[in-house]
Amino acid sequence: MAKSAARAKVKSMPLKKAAPKVSAKKATPRKPAPVKAVASRGPTAAEKQRFTLYGFATSGPTYTAALMLSLCKHPFSYMHVNLREGAHKQAEYLVKNRFAQVPALRDGQMVAVQSAAILMHLSSVLEKFEGKTPLEKQRVTEWLFWAWDKLAVPVFRLRARSRGTRQFGDEVRIMYDTEARAAISVLENELAKAEWIGAKKPSIADVAVYGVLRYAGEGGIDLLNYPHVSAWKKRFEELPGFATPEQLLPMESRLI
Repeated sequence: MAKSAARAKVKSMPLKKAAPKVSAKKATPRKPAPVKAVASRGPTAAEKQRFTLYGFATSGPTYTAALMLSLCKHPFSYMHVNLREGAHKQAEYLVKNRFAQVPALRDGQMVAVQSAAILMHLSSVLEKFEGKTPLEKQRVTEWLFWAWDKLAVPVFRLRARSRGTRQFGDEVRIMYDTEARAAISVLENELAKAEWIGAKKPSIADVAVYGVLRYAGEGGIDLLNYPHVSAWKKRFEELPGFATPEQLLPMESRLI
């Protein structure tokens, strides 16, 4: 009796109708929503006021510090220190730089001096142009010190002689020329094995060395005789933010 009732119930249930076939149509591609242009954020007032560079327009070390700030794309004010009139020896400036030299860099309430130290400070606080691994950091520091110990002294002495700001005879000139070429040969060997100095990417070692070799021609040294150095110099000049001394260092103060 129960089985008969169950069969009757099943028979009385309506059968589901098959879904009608829908003819396939090509899906109309949706147009991508227009992307709203986002205006690039300009420097804030605090960023503009943070750095002030004190220097002299034809100073290689001053250019090195200015170049680092430019490569980091950080704004800075520039205060012209007239070396020809002895402004670097006045009490007002000696408070900033006890060595009576340029450059000096004010960062907020502190002042950093010596080009290599300024590069290290900027690399640390801005977290740019530094080595990524402990080994790279060590190598970058070594090359940074080498640049001012072995490369800068002879190159800048030769340049100063050609500009008439230093006077010495041919014997001393030959000594500096020999030292400069020996240092550049060391660099040539290094750049035959790597694109950048001390690290896989540009670092403050590259900034320091470029800040010296920019003036090698004025000292009578043709870098075309060093193909790997010349290729590196070209790569460096293609970095975003690169600028020449003439673009960065005017002969008067510039506030922002």
